[in-house]
Formats: sequence, structure tokens, C-alpha cells
Amino acid sequence: MNKKPQPEPTNEQRRIIYQARRGLKELDFYIDPYVKELYLTADAAEQAAFAQMLTHEDPDLLDYFTNQSRPEEDAIWALVNKIKTWRHAKNT
Repeated sequence: MNKKPQPEPTNEQRRIIYQARRGLKELDFYIDPYVKELYLTADAAEQAAFAQMLTHEDPDLLDYFTNQSRPEEDAIWALVNKIKTWRHAKNT
């Protein structure tokens, strides 16, 4: 019952969290839970990769999450795969 509380987001983190709201249900399946459960406790490098990932267009992000294409940035690709693995493990 004593779930560890999330840290209070900084203004920059709040901006990123707001940007994480996407229009595609398929992306929300991955991004929303990540933001709610992992983003605020991720290290600075992962938070930076997440912010950079959000600069990509929704159709491109969907392609990354469905393995139709791969971003040029290795950090974004690693994060996409981390989120996918975590999300699918959570649903089993």
C-alpha cells in the first residue's frame, strides 16, 4: 500500500509531460503509462531522450513503436524499445 510517491515535476518536466499527450490511441498505449509511472524517476539522459523523441511526428513515432522504421538517434531507439518491453510485460 505504501507506493513510493512520484517526485514533484519541475516546470521543464511539466512541459514535456504536456507535450507527451498525443492524438493517436496507439501511441497513448505506450506513452501515457510511461509518463505516469517512469518518466519522473528516469535519469537525466533518459528524460532527455524522451523529450527528443517527442519532437518526432506522430506517424513516425507510430512507425518506431510498430517496428516499421527506426529513428536515427540510438538513444530514442533504445527508449522506444524499453517502453515497448516494459509496457508489454506490464500487460501480461
